[in-house]
Order: sequence, then C-alpha cells, then structure tokens
Amino acid sequence: MLAFGGMPLWQRLLITLATMLVTSLVASLLWRWLFNADIPSYLSGIVCGVTALPIRELLKRIEIR
Repeated sequence: MLAFGGMPLWQRLLITLATMLVTSLVASLLWRWLFNADIPSYLSGIVCGVTALPIRELLKRIEIR
C-alpha cells in the first residue's frame, strides 16, 4: 500500500531512522571532539527529533514514478 506521497510507509520509516542514526552519530562525534565528553542523552534526542521532522516532510513530497 502506497502512502500519500507515493512512497511506502516502511521505506519512509527506514530512511527516517537511518537519517536519525547518522545524524546522532555525527553529533556525538562532534560533541566528543569539541568537549571531550559524552553528549547528554536529552540533547541527542533533540538532535534526532529535529532531524526526523524535516526528513519526514521531505519524504511525503517525493513521488516515485
């Protein structure tokens, strides 16, 4: 079953999760390089959430032909 944007839900979820994972990894490495400490979990959650929202909206607009 195709979603509104033409991409199946499972593909949108997979792309969103992969993007969140990569962004979280990059943010964690950047934080460790700058402050020489682990990134706080709440800050990591904010980074993932802020990443997921625009990706989800972008994937809604993509049409597969």
